[in-house]
Amino acid sequence: MATLLDYCSLVRSKNAGPFTLTFDFMCHDRRTYDALVGTGVLDAALFSALFGTDEDDVLVVNHPSALAVKVSLPRPVVQGDLRDSDHYGGQQYAPLLELELPEVPCPGPEPRTKEE
Repeated sequence: MATLLDYCSLVRSKNAGPFTLTFDFMCHDRRTYDALVGTGVLDAALFSALFGTDEDDVLVVNHPSALAVKVSLPRPVVQGDLRDSDHYGGQQYAPLLELELPEVPCPGPEPRTKEE
């Protein structure tokens, strides 16, 4: 099995204001981006289950031109609250690193150019 780090060169979480967490998954290349999006694993149901929020409050946006997936959701507690264990939201991605994903497909032949 593969992990997110087999697909992504960067996996991070951070605050998007005091009420919102955002996650960025930046893929190595077009092949890994297409494969990651194709797994369907980065969906609202996953983040809802991990962070105890309503699926309707989770926004998943695929950015094909940036080879990235961005996910935003309400913070479990407001930034700075006495129960806030991660003031900057920078450690919230950690449980995602244990996700088991299908192996990254091997690269196929390079596409032919018009000159060939």
